[in-house]
Parts: sequence; C-alpha cells; structure tokens
Amino acid sequence: MDVKTLTGTHNYFEDFNVGDVFEHARGKTVTEFDNVILTNLVLNTAQIHFNEHLTATLPYKSRLVFGGVTAALVIGLAMQDTGENALAELGLDEVRFRAPVFHGDTLYAFSEVLDKNEAPANVPSNFEAGEVRFRHWGINQNNEIVFEAVRRVLIKKRPR
Repeated sequence: MDVKTLTGTHNYFEDFNVGDVFEHARGKTVTEFDNVILTNLVLNTAQIHFNEHLTATLPYKSRLVFGGVTAALVIGLAMQDTGENALAELGLDEVRFRAPVFHGDTLYAFSEVLDKNEAPANVPSNFEAGEVRFRHWGINQNNEIVFEAVRRVLIKKRPR
C-alpha cells in the first residue's frame, strides 16, 4: 500500500483520488481529562469509564475510554487533511471499535479515499464542491486498529 502524508495544503476536491491512502502527521496521547470531560458532558455514566474499583476486577483491569472520545480523536487527527475545505459533513457510517483504548494510549489516524462524486442534487449549485467518501481508521502505539468508520464529506473544489 502506497501511503502518502498530507499536511493540510492539497485538500480540495480535485486533490483526492480514489485509492489514495494517507497517514496523518499528528498523534495524540489520550489523557484522563480527554475521556472524563466529554464522557460526563454527554451523560454517559457507564461504570467501565469511571469506576476504577470495579474495573480492577474486570479482564482489562483499567477504565476504558468512551468510544465517542476515540472516534472524535481519530477523526480530529485526520481533519487537517480531510476537512480543511469541507463545507458539510454528510454522513458517518460503518463505525467500528476494534480494540479498547485506555488512558495513556497514543492514537494515530489514517484515511483512504473510497469514492468521489459530484455534489449531491440537494446541494446549491453555487457551492462548487464534490462529495468524497473516506475510510478513516485509528491505531494505537502498538499498531492495533482501535477505530474505523466511513465518512462522507462535501469538499470545496479548487478556485478557478
């Protein structure tokens, strides 16, 4: 697999080609703050995220990071390259959490261009844009895939 690295400059609709695979430049170590603040804000009170006493008795022996946090971090790491010229998020499908994420894990993001099409019919014609469908995945410091999803984005075309 030929992996390219972008850093946020060549990311108009025309710059993406079906089959392109990108390794995004940034990584992020997941802190307790990342997990606890967002998990509390969305009122997810699952004990696996908050109860250290309980989780010490379970197979992982540690609290798990909420999947919503994992998804947000991985897609966020890809945004400099895949969202800089985004006009609208059109969908997020096939979301899978493949391995647990713990406080202290470092996540890295990858993206593959699955498909490109002209803008959907319901998009105003003055939006010179097209739809790109990405498969995003995140790995941890052990190269384990922890998250993957398919994301559809309306992306600006390069100015004429």
